[in-house]
Parts: sequence; C-alpha cells; structure tokens
Amino acid sequence: MQNLSVLKDLLATPRRVMIFPHQRPDADALGSCLALKHYLEKKNHQVWVVSPTEYPDFLKWMPQNEQVLIWDEEAKLIPAAQEEAQKEAEPIIAAQYIRQLAAQIDVFFCLDFSDPARMSPLDTLLPLRKPDAKIVLIDHHGGKKDFADFELWKVEAAATAELIYDFIDLMGETHLIDLATASCIYAGIVTDTGSFKFPSTSSHVHQIAAQMIERGLDTGAIHRAIYDNSSEDRLRLLGFVLSKRLKVLKEYKTAYFYLSLRDLQTYKSRSGDTEGIVNYALSLAGVNLAAIFLEYEKEIRISFRSHGAFSVAKLATQHFFGGGHHNAAGGRLQGMPLKTALARFEKLLEENKEALNAY
Repeated sequence: MQNLSVLKDLLATPRRVMIFPHQRPDADALGSCLALKHYLEKKNHQVWVVSPTEYPDFLKWMPQNEQVLIWDEEAKLIPAAQEEAQKEAEPIIAAQYIRQLAAQIDVFFCLDFSDPARMSPLDTLLPLRKPDAKIVLIDHHGGKKDFADFELWKVEAAATAELIYDFIDLMGETHLIDLATASCIYAGIVTDTGSFKFPSTSSHVHQIAAQMIERGLDTGAIHRAIYDNSSEDRLRLLGFVLSKRLKVLKEYKTAYFYLSLRDLQTYKSRSGDTEGIVNYALSLAGVNLAAIFLEYEKEIRISFRSHGAFSVAKLATQHFFGGGHHNAAGGRLQGMPLKTALARFEKLLEENKEALNAY
C-alpha cells in the first residue's frame, strides 16, 4: 500500500469516517465495511457505513448491521439514527442526512469496487467533500479508476475481506480483531471464494480463516446464516428457474438461466433471492461458461461464471457494460427486451465457439 505511513499518521488521531460498499452489496462488500467499522471504532474514530441500496435479509445478522445507513431520496431516518442534538427533532430524509454528514467527513473508505460509478448515487458525495478529506480504496476488482488518495488494490486477492485483514495487519493491529470483526471478515471470504473452492483461494486466505476461527468463530453458524436462510418464495423461485428457465448449449459448453420481470414479480423476488443461482448452471458436467439474465423495469442484469481460461470479465466489459474477475463478472443492458439480450448473448457464443471449446 503506497504512502502507508501517511495514512497511519492520519488515522493516529480520532477522525470522522464514512465507509461505502457498491450497489446491492453482497457478503464481501457488507462484511468488509462492517469489519472495518469495528476495527476503526476500537481506535476511537466515529464511523458510518452508508450503502447506496438495500441488501439481502440473509446478511442482516452481521454485527452492527442495524447501524448501516441506506441512501433513499424518500425514506425518513428514525430519530435514533440522527445526531444526539437532533433526536427530539422531526426525522429527516435519509439522503439529506447523509449529504449533511458527508460534508463533515475526514476520511472516506471505498470498499469492494474500483470505479465510483459502482457506488452510484453516492459517488456524487465525493466531489463535495471537505478540501482536506481523503479517500481510501480497498478492492480486488479490475478496471480501477484513479480517484483515491490511498489504495490497497490487489486483483489477485480472493475477497476484499481478505484485504481488510491485510490492511489491519499493515497497520500492525491485528490484535484489535475481535469476534465481531472476525465474523464479518470470514463472511466475505467464504462467499467470495465459493466456500474456498474458487481458483483465487490461496494459502493466505486459509491462514486468515484459521486465525478467525482461533478467535472463537462459529463457522457453521455463519454458513447457516448465509446459505440456510431462504424464504419460501426464494426456494420456490429456485425450483422454477431450475425446471423452466435453464438453457443448455452443449456445442458452446455453456448453460444459462433467464428470469423475466413477470417471473420475478410472480415469486415476489427480493434483494439477494437470485444470489448464487448462476452457479447451478456452472455445476453441469461439460459446462465451462454460465450466465443468468434478470429482467428489471429499467435494465437487464447479468451474472457470468466460468471455468478455466475463458475470461467472463473480458466478455462483460466488451459487450455488457460491466466487468469483474476472470471467472466471475457481471454486466447490464438497457433499452432492449430480454429476448433480444439472450439472442445477443447466443450470437457472441457462436463468435467465441473456438475459445469456449479450447479447454
């Protein structure tokens, strides 16, 4: 990490800190934010985690989740979320409160994304920061933009939560990692490594997990909270997509799912309900590329997964206005029906047939 000594000096005295994840934060994004919050609060900093959007209910077990502020142009904050002096006042709009707070922040941490567009609309807060406010980036995604004063950026890392541990270690303060911090770090690592099965899983990752367990972590409880906490609607949605919305294209070693807006509405899909479904397609024998297409009112969101040499990050970046990792990426399309998006994808498969069948 460049200029580490300067950052250490900056954080040597109590500061007002705001931490951002990306839109629709997953376990790695939220876990990294809350782990960093726990650590910084032990150093007597005032810390706020602000999410640009809501996130799945199965992540709300994380310690201090209830303190996360959600950007919303309409919803009002309960008085308890406001400053002490304002608690007797009428609740204010969440977005208004966050804007006012951001103008007083000394240090902004941006976690699990490397392009401010991924935190929209919160990216509008950064140009309005105090002249002496600093930005710290901690991330493992490609496509980095140069917007931070300090960076801990490593695309080889399995998870941003891994880098949060490394950051605390660089600060020489791993002794401050308590059980709450450990649970958030572990949640980010276990999900972004696919329970330690993805190629990015390193010996270093296992060593971090071991240290978290040594702090008394109940790994089984975390697995149950994340993976065994489905609603009935989510389970029925999974059954529907597996039986009715799977297409296998053996000639391209590809399988994909798709869900229309009507499908999602029928099964009352909520944030996180489609998380991980794409992996079922990748689990098919002979399949090296998997995708899921989700139709929403304003856009189609796509998740890609792959085995081996085929880069879904390149596919997402070049054709779907997205990006990500070599074997796990995402994208989006606007202004076209779902049927057209699927046809576009299949045409790309034909163009990449040789590469898809090369391994």
